[in-house]
Amino acid sequence: MRPQITIAGEAPLPRYNVVAMPILPREVNIFPEDLLEASYVAADEARWLVVHTKPRQEKSLARDAVARSVPCYLPLVPKQSRPRGRTITSFSPLFAGYMFACVDAEQRLTLLQTNRVSRTVDVEDQELLTTQLRDLEKLIAVDAPLTIERKLQPGRAVRVKSGPFEGIEGTIVARKGRDRLVVAVTLLQQGVSVEIGDFQVEPIY
Repeated sequence: MRPQITIAGEAPLPRYNVVAMPILPREVNIFPEDLLEASYVAADEARWLVVHTKPRQEKSLARDAVARSVPCYLPLVPKQSRPRGRTITSFSPLFAGYMFACVDAEQRLTLLQTNRVSRTVDVEDQELLTTQLRDLEKLIAVDAPLTIERKLQPGRAVRVKSGPFEGIEGTIVARKGRDRLVVAVTLLQQGVSVEIGDFQVEPIY
């Protein structure tokens, strides 16, 4: 069963007992598959961009990018809905209106020609964004119960030293007497969080 997703500051949706929980297939959201791996070699002059899409065009843009062999990453998280009383799990963009692309000038033009892009944002710290996207995808892939963080709060910088999140960096925030690890894209000031024990992390100085 996929984890329940909540938004920080909002109560989670009530759970219902249902017989079946159809899961809609997850589309390709990263191309190529090793885009976020340390071994990935980008094309000459390729740089990460934040791509601001037109409304509700994130998946379509990612689909077009993959079809045109343009390196891209669209973080997707499971989301539950209940049409006609049946619980259905689908996958929605984590950051509404945003996709990430590692492209050269020609590939950037290819994205703009899809007519699905509002604008692109240059990224000054390429290494930081790569690390944050890598950690974000690792956290999503673990299928942990995640909370979407629409606005970042101050916290102490840590690195997870044990458990399924080992190696991931983020900040610790206290909420309702429990510690949560927030992994975010600072450029967007958004991310996700997951509950974690203090003994599993170490400070980053």
